[in-house]
Amino acid sequence: MKMVKSLILGSAAGLLAMGGAQAADLPVKAKAVEYVRICSLYGAGFWYIPGTDTCMKIGGYLRVDTTFNGSIYNQPAWSGDLGQQNRYADYFAARSRMALTVDTRTATEYGVVRTFAQADFQFSTLGGSTTNPNSINGSLPVAGSQLLDTPGGGYVAVEFVFIQFAGFTFGKSASAYATPWHGYPGNNSSFLLGGHDTVTGVNNIQYTAQFGNGVSGTIGLDDPTVFDRTVVANLTVPLTSQGAVANAYAGVHAPDVVGNIRIDQAWGLFQISASAHEVNGSYNVLNTVGAPAGAVGLPGAAPTNLSELSGHPDTKWGGAVMAALQIKNIPTGPGDDFKIDATFAKGNTKQVISTSSTSPNPFSMFGSGNFGSFGSIGFGAVTDGVYAPAGLAGPLFGADGKIHLTTAWGVRGAFNHNWDPYWSSSLFGSYSSVSYDNTAKFFVCSTFTAARLTATSADFSCNPDFNVSQLGTITRWTPVKNLTFSGEFMWFHLDQKFTGSAILTPSAPMPTARYDFKDQDTFSLNVRVQRNF
Repeated sequence: MKMVKSLILGSAAGLLAMGGAQAADLPVKAKAVEYVRICSLYGAGFWYIPGTDTCMKIGGYLRVDTTFNGSIYNQPAWSGDLGQQNRYADYFAARSRMALTVDTRTATEYGVVRTFAQADFQFSTLGGSTTNPNSINGSLPVAGSQLLDTPGGGYVAVEFVFIQFAGFTFGKSASAYATPWHGYPGNNSSFLLGGHDTVTGVNNIQYTAQFGNGVSGTIGLDDPTVFDRTVVANLTVPLTSQGAVANAYAGVHAPDVVGNIRIDQAWGLFQISASAHEVNGSYNVLNTVGAPAGAVGLPGAAPTNLSELSGHPDTKWGGAVMAALQIKNIPTGPGDDFKIDATFAKGNTKQVISTSSTSPNPFSMFGSGNFGSFGSIGFGAVTDGVYAPAGLAGPLFGADGKIHLTTAWGVRGAFNHNWDPYWSSSLFGSYSSVSYDNTAKFFVCSTFTAARLTATSADFSCNPDFNVSQLGTITRWTPVKNLTFSGEFMWFHLDQKFTGSAILTPSAPMPTARYDFKDQDTFSLNVRVQRNF
């Protein structure tokens, strides 16, 4: 009996062991592979980041661009070596850029949370502009960061970096003042003046309310340091002989308050924008003599040990208003449109003489002169305001010590026509005007004439007001989707208001000689190939 019992128990144990072994040999179910899924909520190109409910899109473009008789992105020859047309002027300037964008979106109970960033990997002709002997030789104090454009260099420029949440935008984005087309109603050039441009973004906080049927309103606060300021001039530091103004702006004490009301519907777009801008000078006493050419020293308008004791002008507020219109699908052809915007500014000249970077300071161009003169010159100083401290003798005797705000207005626009699915053209232009009140004119001219001019002609007159005009055309060929070749030709005209002639000393290499004050013209050609992805 014991033997039978042992056999039964042994057999059962063996069966259990066999069953365990067979169970251990069964395949384990593999963890599901999480493939990247298409996200169709926000348009083409988005995909879900694995393991999240966030959608992402990576895109951008690669652009190769060359300008003849101008600087990067078809900047006219309106200043510097190109303005002088001297031996250091580059006949062409080129830039290669790859822009990389990252766009993420997540649906929440508050609406979509969006982040967006754009970085530009680029390499340009040395300095991206004209040069001088020191920058050619790579002298660091002169060339500075522009050495990044030397062989083996290149750099990354940051454009947009922002977060959007529940109607708010935080970060570096387009200003609430801007139109959707910024300074590009139909042009390649980054230098079409006459209105606002923050196409590369400005640090800001803004809120947009949607009222329905394409009607919206936006209000925001912009950091004005670069994108909303030009120059405040302390007239104890006179204009240079070429019209340049030393900057006597104080620090940034308040953001610009900006906003718009917009109607965006199938027929087109209409927008009204406004801005308020603080204009504040630094000190009444500043260094009045800059370092000699090529030397390192105290620049004009830098503070001295007497500055804090000297006082300062009272702060003023300026601003600007803009009206913009786009008409879509006009009878000339499918996809054709017309864009125009007009701006008036007082103490906020950057809203008119605007580029995606700093404003020109100054426009300074040379040309041929009359018999007996070495040549001709035309210039225009770009400022938000000027002031002359009170209580001084000489050319500033009788000054009131107040900031006198500069007035500017401009208009620009473009007609865009599609010849067929592969060819398109645009005709674009702008007109801008900068003017000073009578008090500002008197003291600008008093200091400039006394410090910079000798032997003025009998018909000489001084007037710092000026106008600039631009007219251009561009034709594009798109042989395949997202690949475009284009050529742009542009004329630029400086209408300055000085008359007569005088002996003056321009910046080197131009000589001390007699120059006629005349209007100036220049032409530029830009060619570009761009692949979007």
